[in-house]
Formats: sequence, structure tokens, C-alpha cells
Amino acid sequence: MKSATAMQAVKEPPSLKLNPKEDVFDLMQEIYADIARRAYEIFESNGRVFGRDLDNWFRAESEVLNPTRIEIFDKGEALKIQAEVPGFKPEELEVSVEPQSLTIVGKREARGERKNGNKVVYNERRADEVLRVVQLPEPVAPDKVTATLKNGLLELEMPKAAPPKKIRIEPKSV
Repeated sequence: MKSATAMQAVKEPPSLKLNPKEDVFDLMQEIYADIARRAYEIFESNGRVFGRDLDNWFRAESEVLNPTRIEIFDKGEALKIQAEVPGFKPEELEVSVEPQSLTIVGKREARGERKNGNKVVYNERRADEVLRVVQLPEPVAPDKVTATLKNGLLELEMPKAAPPKKIRIEPKSV
């Protein structure tokens, strides 16, 4: 006969719960659609030249899966953004700022690099084009933004926009 033992509650680690909308296959389909959309944009920007399908696809894949890495800091009166753009010169970058968004576009000519006497014909370590569009957490004043580029790090100082002022209008009797 077995001796009576006290039952103890076993604490199990919480199980991972996925939101039904975030099913793995749905996420994969969204990523595939983003890559296809970007590949088509590249195709159109290159003048609809046929025969470069794989190049366009690989470039789109790289942009979607490995976007330009950024960090956004809130400094109280301003936002500070750091973006990694290794190997780009200032004249190869274009930065556009709107009150709620930032766009970084970089394009450079492919440079015939040599490593150990061999010409590099394909390189995933360094991009010849970058594109990053970021929704900003707070509105900024686009005309007051400053940018610096040093050692492949683009730094943007973005003063926050003044909050809208409420003006009370008193009705006058005529």
C-alpha cells in the first residue's frame, strides 16, 4: 500500500501564446509580399530592364530583411537618431525629414574591390544602396534638423515641433 503524500502544485513556465493574426505562415507571406513589392519598385526605378530579376530580388530581400539599423533617443526637447551607413560618403546620402517621418536613401557606384588579389564580384557585407523610412514617435521641426556623418554613423538631431496652440475666440455681438 502506498503512503499518502501531500500534493504539491507544480508551477509550469507560461506557454508562448501567438496572436491568431501572427501565425508563422501569415508572417512569412507578409515578408514575401514586402520583398516582391520592393523588387518591383527596383525594377521600375531601373527603367523596367528585363533580365535582372534575381539582382532586383536579392537587393529587395536584403533591404527588407536587413534594413539600415537605427536607434532613436528622446532627449527631451529633441530626438536623436543614429543610423548605420558604412562606406557611404555624405554626397551619396539623401535624408528627407517630414514632421512625422524620416527617409534615408543612399546610393553609390559599385567599387571594384580587391581582397587578397581577387576581385569581389558579390558582397552582402556592404550595401551599394540603402533605403529606410521611419515613422517618428513625435512630430519634429524639419527645418531645424542637423545631420553629421562620421565613421559610417549618420547622426541626426531633430528638435521636436512645438505643440499646437489653442486659441480661444470670443464671439462678439454686432
